[in-house]
Amino acid sequence: MPLAPRADLVPNTLEYETQALVKATGFREYDARWILEKEINLLGIQALGLGLGTAVQEMGAKPRIVVGHDFRSYSIAVKQALTLGLIASGCEVLDIGLALSPMAYFAQFDLDAACVAMVTASHNENGWTGVKMGCQRPLTFGPDEMNVLKAIVLEGRGVERPGGKLTVVDGVMDRYIDDLSSKVQIKRPLRVVAACGNGTAGAFAPKALAKMGVEVIPMDCDLDWTFPKYNPNPEDHEMLQAMAAAVREHGADLALGFDGDGDRCGVVDDEGEEIFADKIGLMLSRDLSVLHRGATFIVDVKSTGLYATDPILEANGATVVYWKTGHSYIKRKTAELGALAGFEKSGHFFFNAPLGRGYDDGLVAAANILAMMDRNPGKKLSELKKALPIAFTSLTMSPHAADEVKYGVVEKIVKEYSDLGAAGGTILGRKIKEVITVNGVRVALEDGSWVLVRASSNKPELVVVVESMRSEDDMRALFREEVKPRLAKHAEVGSYNQEV
Repeated sequence: MPLAPRADLVPNTLEYETQALVKATGFREYDARWILEKEINLLGIQALGLGLGTAVQEMGAKPRIVVGHDFRSYSIAVKQALTLGLIASGCEVLDIGLALSPMAYFAQFDLDAACVAMVTASHNENGWTGVKMGCQRPLTFGPDEMNVLKAIVLEGRGVERPGGKLTVVDGVMDRYIDDLSSKVQIKRPLRVVAACGNGTAGAFAPKALAKMGVEVIPMDCDLDWTFPKYNPNPEDHEMLQAMAAAVREHGADLALGFDGDGDRCGVVDDEGEEIFADKIGLMLSRDLSVLHRGATFIVDVKSTGLYATDPILEANGATVVYWKTGHSYIKRKTAELGALAGFEKSGHFFFNAPLGRGYDDGLVAAANILAMMDRNPGKKLSELKKALPIAFTSLTMSPHAADEVKYGVVEKIVKEYSDLGAAGGTILGRKIKEVITVNGVRVALEDGSWVLVRASSNKPELVVVVESMRSEDDMRALFREEVKPRLAKHAEVGSYNQEV
């Protein structure tokens, strides 16, 4: 049996070069992420591969696994170390090379492979690495599977088996793009900015969008793993500002922005205004509910409360279910309930047949947004947005809280709000209507406004969102006069990335 990895190794030492370093905090709720060299070394990645190969076989999956890597300077080395461990566990490894995460998910279907291990740190800063994993397409690991994997790796229980091999597979990119364009052919003339932040999507998104029939204006699509302008994250203000400037400069109909591994899509309309992912989801739900009456839609707890009161969804018999934030959670719930689509506010969208295969794919999301515009040829995207009822939603705010303490802090906040709600309490003069604790705590008020506090699943942070049905000033007051002072009472909570 291999030696159990250690968490106390230091680079530039004999022990670091001969033993596996794996810190337990890298095992998140639905993927794994570490700072390379500080929290995991390549021997630790190899131990992860051995553990993953062991875990999927213990789960009853056929040990045939797709691997790919994103465009970072060290991702190939990480993938090769992971592959060594997978081969040692007896897995047949199908290496598709440089890829988007959804391309790896597509390859599971294309190559008839039960399992996937995509090496990516998504939109995290350089220095981070990670793996998105699954063994039951189109799903990826959730907390149960991650806990199994964590125990196997950290306890050194990976099992070496014969029969492992590596096959390098060509042609997946072309088949992936052909598959995307086969479902959507846009007839309406559209000029689309494709914003990729110099990340992996730059190698694929412009070609895919052009094949769907739109005019593409590439923006930061040259691959550059130094990310010279900003991290490729279409939820960040800096990237959204650049997208808005490009729309105005080129007179584009919209801008579509993709994150580092291409599984998320951000949107800026023809007026250069960002449309938050939950509002895009509501626009898509409205449009699709006409074509698919009685459809079910899944949305995460960070999403607008407008889904619950929308008259068009109600008229078309649509059902909306609020569920846990996290791509794995929304993906699973969308599959479990046979929902037509699932929308996560961070930009992960999931479409089941006939629109998609159920996994999160920024380009599938883009295709459905373009198809919505094609079905509304007389309307600009900004006009479709303005047709929504008004709500004032904050940016996602992320006060620092160490991984080791963040869940404990949230547990205390959940109890505070639950007790307040049970006692008939109020927030800024409004009665608490409902306290949802499926993922942190979402406190809904009598006028439809709400506040949310939860723990980030992939960073040492909390997640705070507030929404007002009254005004932008009221939205700010919900944060400044309610949530921020409440969190400030807990010494474990640090500074915010941004505030409203």
